[in-house]
Amino acid sequence: MNPDSNKLWQDRIYLLLAGIFIASLISSNLIFQKFFFWTPFAFLANPDSGNWVSWLSEYTFELSVGILPYPITFLVTDIISEIYGREKANRVVMVGFISSIFIMGVVMVGDMVSATQWSPVDDSVFHRVFGLFGPAVFASMTAYITAQFIDIRIFHFWKRKTNNRHLWLRNNGSTIFSQLIDTLSVLFLLCSFGVIDWVRFYPLLLNGFLFKVLVALIDTPFFYLFSHLLRNYFGLKLGEELEI
Repeated sequence: MNPDSNKLWQDRIYLLLAGIFIASLISSNLIFQKFFFWTPFAFLANPDSGNWVSWLSEYTFELSVGILPYPITFLVTDIISEIYGREKANRVVMVGFISSIFIMGVVMVGDMVSATQWSPVDDSVFHRVFGLFGPAVFASMTAYITAQFIDIRIFHFWKRKTNNRHLWLRNNGSTIFSQLIDTLSVLFLLCSFGVIDWVRFYPLLLNGFLFKVLVALIDTPFFYLFSHLLRNYFGLKLGEELEI
């Protein structure tokens, strides 16, 4: 690959990752008000199984649908950190923050203007869905900006400590801790603003954190895969980062 083409694809892949990051972040804020049940280990149910297996098979998560795309943001920042470096990962985090504030402004204006009589979505429905978007974004962005910078910092700490080895450690070590900070912060703020009742704080904290840990473990092979593919494609040595 000639240098010009190589540089072009470095930029394209970085922009693609940034786009996935921003889309995941904003969509998680837009859809957060719907909650659902999920029993991931129901397939373990067996009349002859032991107590802990029976408990695990019946364990049900109560989650916001906003949590579905959000863990992708941590996978993306880890990939960017690994291939492009800390500065480029921090830049994506800041762009995501600015984009979310912009979308919040658009939604607030949309909520303020009056709907026509023939509008398929009237004012009350729109407000019910998006009326809490402002407080939600404030809570989410406060938790997000803190957790993402912690994630990137811990990622590069373990990268240095392990001399660029043990991808799984820096991927999971950074993500799991930062996800705990994120989940705790956002739920505390949402409950403080009255968006969520305090009685739901601990169940949602436990379920949200366990779900994110599960996703972090599941996405580890994908982190290895994408890191390996991008290193080979750009001819990077272990620990080497692109400069764009």
